Amino acid sequence: MSSIFDQIIEGKLPCDKVYEDEAIIAFHDIAPQAPVHILIVPKKRVQKLQDLDSKDMHILEDVVKVAQTLAKKFNILEGYRLLTNNGALAGQTVFHLHFHLIGGKQLGHQFG
Repeated sequence: MSSIFDQIIEGKLPCDKVYEDEAIIAFHDIAPQAPVHILIVPKKRVQKLQDLDSKDMHILEDVVKVAQTLAKKFNILEGYRLLTNNGALAGQTVFHLHFHLIGGKQLGHQFG
């Protein structure tokens, strides 16, 4: 089943893109939770983090490299979160692996 992210990757839906290469696309979230809220989406179709197998672990490295690049670009090097939700019980609503890069304000302590 095609997700909204698949449609964005395929160019069928617009997005406010801030990064793209052969493996990753990143764009501003349409409902931002902070001044900087970017979705980093691997182009390879994986539903959730738990579904990554050993041959796909490079995706995590790719995502972190993009997050570091975007943190510098958006001047949030000193404070940001990179997170993903794994499954419906964790709050995942789009079942295509993606990561939220969130920063640009003082973030609360709800996660640790």
